[in-house]
Amino acid sequence: MLKRFAPLVPMSFVLLLAACASHSPESQQSQAAVAPTSRAAFLQIDQNKVTQADESQDEGAKNYNGSSTTHVSDILDRAFSLIGTPYRFGGKSERTGFDCSGFVGYLFREEAGINLPRSTRELITMDVPLVSKEDLQPGDLIFFNNRGRGRVSHAGIYIGDGQFIHSASRRGGGVRVDSLDESYWRLSYMEAKRVLEPGYEPKTVTR
Repeated sequence: MLKRFAPLVPMSFVLLLAACASHSPESQQSQAAVAPTSRAAFLQIDQNKVTQADESQDEGAKNYNGSSTTHVSDILDRAFSLIGTPYRFGGKSERTGFDCSGFVGYLFREEAGINLPRSTRELITMDVPLVSKEDLQPGDLIFFNNRGRGRVSHAGIYIGDGQFIHSASRRGGGVRVDSLDESYWRLSYMEAKRVLEPGYEPKTVTR
């Protein structure tokens, strides 16, 4: 009997690493009040900040696959279109639903042509610029420890104005927008990284 179930153990371990925390707080407000249905509705998602950041670089500084501003805009537009998509443990597609790292990976792959690592533990160790919380820009990846064990367990994408979009949990309604100022996220915040740094050409950041 033990031999029959032995092959299932490695697969279960892989899924555990790939998945995000399955518990995040339900918003204190209704989903409709917190998460606008389009990026344009969200104060144009701090587009001025994105543009200013890009213009601050040399005019010739481009992302390996076009300007970083274009990619950030495409990623966030697509992310907002997915609000309400169900959370699914190990999910990484619009059809099946997303866990947190699956959601992030899907957006960067589909809208920027970048293959990111699959798990949050791999995402946080990517060789990309580290960003302070005070210098966050739309498109930055943000990481949390919401299991109280000192290790990364959740990831999302900063959208500007102190808010981020992520695939929260089943109870949290899947893909939604939350504020970094909420006590739960403020206390569990770890760090942020910038994959779409102008002029940065990502290495093959797959598994």
